[in-house]
Amino acid sequence: MPIQDYRRLYAEEVRTAAPITSHALLTAFEKVPREKFLGPGPWFAGSRELETNDVRDLYHDVTVAIDRERGINNGQPSALALWMDALDLAPGDRVFHLGCGVGYYTAILAEVVGGSGSVAAIEIEPDLAGRARQNLLDYPNVTVHEGDGALFDPGVCDAIFINAGVTHPQARWLEQLPGYGRMVLPLTTPVPTKRGGRGGQGAVIRIVRQRGFSAEFISYAVIYSSSSMRDPLLEAPLAKALERKALPRLRSVLLEKHEETDTCLVHGADVCLSSAQI
Repeated sequence: MPIQDYRRLYAEEVRTAAPITSHALLTAFEKVPREKFLGPGPWFAGSRELETNDVRDLYHDVTVAIDRERGINNGQPSALALWMDALDLAPGDRVFHLGCGVGYYTAILAEVVGGSGSVAAIEIEPDLAGRARQNLLDYPNVTVHEGDGALFDPGVCDAIFINAGVTHPQARWLEQLPGYGRMVLPLTTPVPTKRGGRGGQGAVIRIVRQRGFSAEFISYAVIYSSSSMRDPLLEAPLAKALERKALPRLRSVLLEKHEETDTCLVHGADVCLSSAQI
């Protein structure tokens, strides 16, 4: 069977696992060659890291190791599809992708927004940023940056996709959203990994700029955690909220200073995740 047929079946597998609504996103999963971004085999796929040299094994809903020693993976397609679908992307949108890795999911974002749109991607690991830049040469609507995404100013963005575990949405990112701009990000607490990498588990949320910032829970997640985009003072309240499974009640993100109330799910000095409607 031609590899294009495997990609089509792969896209259907992703759609079945994650109830995505965007046809353009599904088409992008079918079109973008995953093996181009992962480099030559052998590859280590799935939670058991089974070794394979068969490119067809990449076209399943599995993680694939990028760097086993650092615990860095090309994430599970259905999970990423669900989160990207929540961005409600349209042709012409300007997207910021933080934590682009080797660029595979950046390419999918670029396919969805098309030539009239743009994607600014950033990766903190220099070797991965270099690979992403090379891998994305065929996408003139993508710019790859190397550095700390917490310090990077992407300009005004219709959508922001934070692909690394953080403790909170940073004010810098929220300020770049126009009216009805969307952000998707994972809020995580650290967990130990087999090889000592920066593991994390938590919840993925969606934020939309309206009169204020409305927010909602998307899914739970296990994802590589950022080392810099974390507030030590929020680690404990976030862990408590996750333990209590409170984040599905999330309705808004508040930046105004206020006293903590029973609607505060994760309360900090500069940001509060709240169950109160905006």
